[in-house]
Amino acid sequence: MENKETINLFVISDSAGETATKLAQATMAQFPAVNFCLYRRTFIRSREALIKTLADAKEANGLILHTLISESLVELTNVFCEQSGLYNIDVLTPTVDEVTRRTGILPSREPGALHHLNENYFRRIKAMEFAVKYDDGKDPRGFLEADIILLGVSRTSKTPLSLFLANKNLKVANLPIVPQAHIPKQIWEVDPKKIVGLTNDPDILNTIRKERMISYGLNPESAYANIDKIREELTFANELYQKIGCVIINVASLSIEETASMILNALKLEDHSYYISDNEDTPHPF
Repeated sequence: MENKETINLFVISDSAGETATKLAQATMAQFPAVNFCLYRRTFIRSREALIKTLADAKEANGLILHTLISESLVELTNVFCEQSGLYNIDVLTPTVDEVTRRTGILPSREPGALHHLNENYFRRIKAMEFAVKYDDGKDPRGFLEADIILLGVSRTSKTPLSLFLANKNLKVANLPIVPQAHIPKQIWEVDPKKIVGLTNDPDILNTIRKERMISYGLNPESAYANIDKIREELTFANELYQKIGCVIINVASLSIEETASMILNALKLEDHSYYISDNEDTPHPF
């Protein structure tokens, strides 16, 4: 049933607002028939800025999702919303309070602590540089250093996946698979448990490639998009994956996020991007 009422979601954060935004997006995805308007109010660190934002939310009868860490700003938000009858979710405070209860340690209450330019941040930058350097099999030596190696025929999302996983502090190299093409010897030298073979459904790949050719102003009926050639490529790739003994994932109906999650699960890897300790003596949780 279609609902023409617009739901106004206000994300309020003292930093970049990514955490609350993800929650808002996950909520909106559950209601494709509902009209949403998402307002992001980020780097809110003063009472004046917060009051202005809360007033805007009140005027729009908005739902508020906030990740404020300052106790005074959290209290101001709670009081304002209670008095105004506004729905709000405090994303951080309950968990932060529970950690304090269990450990007896007080939180730093530092806005944007997740985004410190610390050792973990620079590891992520290095991982992204690695993904760019070893994209499309530019240098086979990268396969020996990579945490993950992605294999796949053209248009199976190798490059986007490499960059997405690099943002999780993982070194990713990828190699395009073409029938009868030379497979670098390094592929056979690495642990197959680090390798993921990406595949797709022929008809979906056919559509993707045709659209790609059209976007370039080229003939969509070229050999690149020919359905028989695509089937040949996929057969060659799948036979190669079987020889290697690697994980095989069909990306036909998967988003980049879903595929990345399946890769992490299959290879028993963790998302390292949230490890924020700079203490070299602290054991790495992964």
